[in-house]
Amino acid sequence: MDPILWTYLGDWIHLLVRWLHVTAAIAWVGASFYFIALDRSLRPPPGGERPTTLGEAWEIHGGGFYRIEKFRVAPASLPESLRWFKWEAYVTWLSGFSLLVLLYYLDANTYLIDPLVLPLEPWQAVGASALLLLVGWLFYDQCSRRLAGRQRVLAIVLCVFIALIAWVSSQIFSARATYIEVGSMIGTWMVANVFFVIIPGQRALVAATAAGRPPDPTDGVRGKQRSVHNNYLTLPAIFAMISQHFPFTYGSDQRWLVLLALMAVGAMVQHVLNLRHDG
Repeated sequence: MDPILWTYLGDWIHLLVRWLHVTAAIAWVGASFYFIALDRSLRPPPGGERPTTLGEAWEIHGGGFYRIEKFRVAPASLPESLRWFKWEAYVTWLSGFSLLVLLYYLDANTYLIDPLVLPLEPWQAVGASALLLLVGWLFYDQCSRRLAGRQRVLAIVLCVFIALIAWVSSQIFSARATYIEVGSMIGTWMVANVFFVIIPGQRALVAATAAGRPPDPTDGVRGKQRSVHNNYLTLPAIFAMISQHFPFTYGSDQRWLVLLALMAVGAMVQHVLNLRHDG
C-alpha cells in the first residue's frame, strides 16, 4: 500500500477510535456522577419512612418533574424493562486500550520508550506496561476485598500504591508514557470494577428478586463500594489522559510527583462535589 495512503488511513483510524473513546467516556462519567449525586441527594419520603424504601429524590429537568425512589434492597417484583449501565464502561475501556495499542504499543520506540530513561526493546516495554496494568488490578481488587470495612486504611494503601506505580513508570517509560500508564491502570481498575464486581452483583440481585428469594445485601454493598471508588478515580484518570496534550505537565524531572499532586487535586474536587450533594 502507498505509504501516504496508509498514513492517511491511520490518521482516520486514530480519529474515529479517539472519538468513540471520548463519547463513551462522557456517557460513563455522566452516569457515574449522576448516580452518586442521586444517592447523596436521597431523602426520607414525605409522610414517614416506608419499610421498602431507602429514600427518594425529586428532580426537574427538560421541562418536567421526576420522582426517583431507591429501594432498600430490591422491589417485590421486577418490571419488564430494566435499564443497565455497563456498555458505557466497556466501550470506554476497549476504545481506550485500542488507542494505547495504536499509539504506544505499535509505535513503542517513539512514544513508549525513552533510551535516556531506560533502553528497552519494544516487546520489553509493551510487556512491562501490560504487566503493570494486570498487577495493578490484582493488588487493588485484593485490597478492596480485604479492607472493605476499613475505608480510610484502604484509601491510604491505594494512594501509596498509585504513587509507587507512578514512580516505577517514570523509571521505565518515557515522560509522556508515564502519565498514560498510570491513567490506564486507574481506568482498568474502574472498568474491572464494573465487569467483575458491580454487574455480577446486580445480576445476583436480579436473579434473587425474579426467583422470589430475599436478595443478599452484600452484593449491593460491595457494588456500592466500587461505584464510589470509580467516582473518586474519575477526575484523576481524566487528567492523566488529557495531560498528553500538555507537555509542561510531564516535562519535569519529578514528573511523577507532579502527576500525583494534580490527580490529588482532582480527587479533592470530586470530594467537594460529593459533600455539596450531601448538603
